[in-house]
Amino acid sequence: MADTKILIEQAYSAFNKRDIDGALALMTRDVSWPKASEGGKIVGKEEIRAYWTRQWGEFDPHVEPLATMTEEEGGKIRVRVHQLVKSLRGDILSDSEVLHVFTLNSGLIAGMDLGDEADFIAGPSAAFAHRS
Repeated sequence: MADTKILIEQAYSAFNKRDIDGALALMTRDVSWPKASEGGKIVGKEEIRAYWTRQWGEFDPHVEPLATMTEEEGGKIRVRVHQLVKSLRGDILSDSEVLHVFTLNSGLIAGMDLGDEADFIAGPSAAFAHRS
């Protein structure tokens, strides 16, 4: 679990630094990712790159793990995070705790799901409801 914890912490750090290449290097080629600010899911590194580029052009999200990561059946890793979403002007749009559930494959992130929001496929997460 120590290696897993380091991998996931590195992914959050890269995301917060806007280091897309650094984050994508920690993921499988066919990684599955939720589009929290738009709704739906995407698959693949280039889709994530395009999504994050759009997202960061509209919002300033920052996510930090809060508690110990827990492993559940099927190798899923649950991480409770503090998510702060600001407008590009610096206004706080959302300040909340959310659950991220990671799937790993061969030491890389193969997927991430939003654990607290079962309906994210229908639309954006509440954290991104206010457009800047």
